[in-house]
Amino acid sequence: MGFTSSLVVEEIDGEFWKVREPLIYEGANETFEVPVDFRTDFASVPRPFVWLIPRYGVYTRAAILHDFLLRTERVGKADADGLFRRALRECDVSRPRRWMMWTAVRFGSRLEGISPAAFAVFMLVAVLSIVFLAIPTVVVTVFLVLFWFIELIAWVVDRGAPPERRTRVPRPQMRT
Repeated sequence: MGFTSSLVVEEIDGEFWKVREPLIYEGANETFEVPVDFRTDFASVPRPFVWLIPRYGVYTRAAILHDFLLRTERVGKADADGLFRRALRECDVSRPRRWMMWTAVRFGSRLEGISPAAFAVFMLVAVLSIVFLAIPTVVVTVFLVLFWFIELIAWVVDRGAPPERRTRVPRPQMRT
């Protein structure tokens, strides 16, 4: 069980990628094949959290499978989220990271089809995750906003300078 193929992708732009060879996942009862040209953004992680969970890593195949399952509706959201958690475990993602990622996708699925026991686990992991992430997330967000202001000020100053003093991007030198 688990992934039986390697991940081969091609960059489309700075955010999206497409699968170049089928990505095959063998579940307990069913095999799922992410087809060639399937478009993905890897793990959909809000920017303030990428310091902890980057958009790609050992869990990239699990994230692509999850995107595929949700987009094609081959299984329900709760089952797609459960398969995501199982695939994360099979990709050797650590337990705390795996449970935080599962909690995030369950929250994104609006907890559809969740049992009372799974809801209790969800709430426990969610509260612990919020406590763990709150301070670093606020700090990262403040500095992202600060950096945006610095970039904005630099842009305004650069645009206000006479044309000969503006920052110029060097042109490539082509050899013929």
